[in-house]
Amino acid sequence: MALKVLFIGGTGQISYPCVERAVTQGHHVSIYNRGLRSDPLPAGVTSIVGELGSTAYADLAKANYDVVCQFIAFTPDQVGRDIDVFAGNCGQYIFISSASVYEKPARHYVITEKTPAINPYWPYSQAKIACEELLKKSKNRAWTIVRPSHTVRTGLPIMMGDSDVMARRMLDGEPTIVAGDGHTPWTLTRSVDFAVPFVGLFGKPAARSEIFHITSDRAHIWDDIQKTIARLLGVEARIVHVATDTLIRYNPDWVGPLIGDKVWTAIFDNSKVKHVAGDFTCAESLDEILAEPIMHLKQRLAKSRPPRGELDALVDRICAEQSALG
Repeated sequence: MALKVLFIGGTGQISYPCVERAVTQGHHVSIYNRGLRSDPLPAGVTSIVGELGSTAYADLAKANYDVVCQFIAFTPDQVGRDIDVFAGNCGQYIFISSASVYEKPARHYVITEKTPAINPYWPYSQAKIACEELLKKSKNRAWTIVRPSHTVRTGLPIMMGDSDVMARRMLDGEPTIVAGDGHTPWTLTRSVDFAVPFVGLFGKPAARSEIFHITSDRAHIWDDIQKTIARLLGVEARIVHVATDTLIRYNPDWVGPLIGDKVWTAIFDNSKVKHVAGDFTCAESLDEILAEPIMHLKQRLAKSRPPRGELDALVDRICAEQSALG
């Protein structure tokens, strides 16, 4: 059945393939954002330009969408605004949270939706948890919470810092850093693969008042991820392993992305979303997973290579001091 669907966002890392998938499934799709992205929208998509919280945003409720997909709310006040705007005015409100909300470290090596949402290390994750709690308490709202894990399309997966800078370092034969020993399993999911079950949740009664994560069933260790990036760039990775505790002493801002996320094993059980949205498969080989991010990277580098800066100086210092230990 064709549904009337609104994407708040709709042109981002994860949301753009979801828009494409919704169109191919026959839904009537509109997107609301600031209109700053240059990617062409699929034929038939209605673009509504505006700011979050504006009068135009409040007017969205008048359209009575069957599904509203909120991709760009990160704080409880933003979700609280949506509760006021869309309560009673949409059939299903889907909030995009994050798999980083799961407790660190998880009490079981396979993460399910029953894994507690407790992350004391990363304000980003804590804000997402607060958004989820606000939704759970709301009335007159058929909500669904979706937690993507590390989902890739345009950006390369790294553990901390700027991915384009790290790729440029690889191309220039300079060392890059992996936290720990590089053997932690980590799950990467292509955005195009995420989109299939995500759109499959639209209008499903069994998805209401439920939480789902959507990820690949396969994990790869961090060393293999970085080595594959380098190989696809035509170079050899020069990986320097550094203890996580040491890294955050150099840069306390890395506490969130490291201890709050990427240094822990991330293996997910997707049986819940498959039961509701239908079975799906994801690319499993790193070559296939990284093909699109590598393509986008090369396009960016052809226009402009990121200059050397403070991140380079810090990485150089860490690598030199670590290597001096012998």
